[in-house]
Amino acid sequence: MDLTIEQWKENLCVIRGGGDIATGIIYKLFQCGFPLLVLEIANPSCIRRTISFCEAVFDAAVEVEGVRARKIFSLEEAYACYCRNEVPVTVDAEASTIKTASPAVVVDAILAKRNLGTSITDAPVVVGVGPGFTAGKDVHAVIETKRGHNLGRVIYTGTAAPNTGVPGMIGGYGKERVIHAPVSGTLHIEKQIGEEVTKGDVIARVGDTPVQATISGIIRGMLREGYPAQKGLKMADIDPRIAEKENCHHISDKARCVAGGVLEAILHLRLVNSRQKELVT
Repeated sequence: MDLTIEQWKENLCVIRGGGDIATGIIYKLFQCGFPLLVLEIANPSCIRRTISFCEAVFDAAVEVEGVRARKIFSLEEAYACYCRNEVPVTVDAEASTIKTASPAVVVDAILAKRNLGTSITDAPVVVGVGPGFTAGKDVHAVIETKRGHNLGRVIYTGTAAPNTGVPGMIGGYGKERVIHAPVSGTLHIEKQIGEEVTKGDVIARVGDTPVQATISGIIRGMLREGYPAQKGLKMADIDPRIAEKENCHHISDKARCVAGGVLEAILHLRLVNSRQKELVT
């Protein structure tokens, strides 16, 4: 049953970030019926563009696994998206919409490895994804994002594992599969997401500098054509698993696991808040 705009605002869940991990979270919450609003920056540096809702910033509307997201400019437009069964995405780097909307839930899924301004007072339920947050201090819960036994675990006291700077292993490769810009300059793509490459192939150029494939496999991620890349910025990702090309168009296992942790945290914290209100009354 559709909510009125007042009910929508009362139950609104704001997600900061629309990259690949955030998209897994957005997708799961959307499928569970949460009214959503996604906040992004004006020029997100997302490499897994084929499965990221942040691309709505550039393309006005995108679709991931059957869920459509649309760029909007006001809360009224966001509510209209909800009524059309779409996910609204707006540019709001400072997250000023949080103060305007007074949402029920805030999820910081920017994955900046540090807190960029999210506060435990932003909403009755505030969840931080990955390192950079302390549960009980600046958020109510933290979700572990490090691959391994604790991936997706909900932390109610303390922090997630610190960032190691080393990508998780896929097909026997870790840091080798991730490519960083060798210089600063404008990105020009030679190989598109989903294309098969051999180690040494030129997959892109940053300015006049060629960028070669570090391993053989499938281009799983690449920054947008024309992106102003800074030296050292993660610009591409190669998946060595040739047989799993379709992964380029599906939310990752990691994103789904983290999303499950976010959903658990929201439901648990809302239940705790509800019980506390009952005790008071």
